[in-house]
Amino acid sequence: MRRTYRGVMLAAMGCTALSITGTALAQDFKDTQIPDKGEKVEGAPFEVKRDWGTFKLADRIAEKVKKGEKINYVFSYQASGIPLFSPQFKAGFEMGCKMGNAIYPMDCASIAPVQNDPNQQVSQIEAKLAAGEIDCIGIEPVSSDAMTAITNKLMDQGIPVFTSGVPSRGHEFTNFTQIPAKEGKYAAETVLQWIKDNGKSDIKVFAVSGGDPTQFWAQGRMKGFEDTIKAAIPDAKFVTSAANGLNTSYEPGKAFDVYRSFLTANPDVQFIENVDIGAEHADRAIESLGLAGKVFTVGWNSSKGQLDAIEKGIQVVQFDQRWPDQAAFGGPACAQFLKNGEILPNTQTLKAVMKADVKQAREELDRTMSQK
Repeated sequence: MRRTYRGVMLAAMGCTALSITGTALAQDFKDTQIPDKGEKVEGAPFEVKRDWGTFKLADRIAEKVKKGEKINYVFSYQASGIPLFSPQFKAGFEMGCKMGNAIYPMDCASIAPVQNDPNQQVSQIEAKLAAGEIDCIGIEPVSSDAMTAITNKLMDQGIPVFTSGVPSRGHEFTNFTQIPAKEGKYAAETVLQWIKDNGKSDIKVFAVSGGDPTQFWAQGRMKGFEDTIKAAIPDAKFVTSAANGLNTSYEPGKAFDVYRSFLTANPDVQFIENVDIGAEHADRAIESLGLAGKVFTVGWNSSKGQLDAIEKGIQVVQFDQRWPDQAAFGGPACAQFLKNGEILPNTQTLKAVMKADVKQAREELDRTMSQK
């Protein structure tokens, strides 16, 4: 999916199971955007009318709910072996299980390929489905269309589906994620304010980049950024744009080399937007070429490399799209739907991390990455 690395593999998580009960959330997870209330729907959870048709909860699940019996919650996500991304999603899944169990009793299981493989992801879901082990599911797709067919199949069979992380085109009850065009606009507005506050009005030459700039989410972030910058700075020049975004790949070493070559070939570039997790490699390239203070960056998601660069004044801001929240959402969403007949809304917004926020961001990242 968006924002991930395919290069270096962590130990595979494979399929993990977790059963946690409790009446309150852990203090570690108090800073979450996941709502505790949602749309109270007539007939829910047993029958729900939506604009695409009518959902009818499977009889076997309905019987469990009527008796207050524990349900099987499954979370399927892109990959278990991607640096930075996968540990944060694992921690988020565990947080979501705790949140869900505080509302309704559930056994939780996570499934994921080691690396991005939508066909394998679907096969894992199908295996759980065939075994009758899914009563409600959260899915984080690789792309907007990768899980549409399986999402609709599950919903047709009366199994509630909630998706996260990527804008989706299925019949799920909620798609909990960022909106790419709004992200790009917000990123640009943050940069424009920084330019004003720091007397950097000479910055006119920009570039946009990413590990896979053709993706829907990457296009939205790049175009929203470019359009907003140009509206505020009419003579701004974009050396690369959404139409030809610099493709850095998701591999750290390769991304560093791409940025270094790009900056050498384009000495007039003053500002680089990276739309996923690779800004830290642009930061390293800038530093290696002695361009600190001359070229600046912004990037997405949280990493120690980006936080270091923010402290050095190379990177302006890190936009945290809250991976743990995305991974956690399905747990409480399923619990609220089955227990209270409520559909939780999409309340995701970006969190801008600037120099004054680095200390707290480091603590949050360390806490998330230490979850086992």
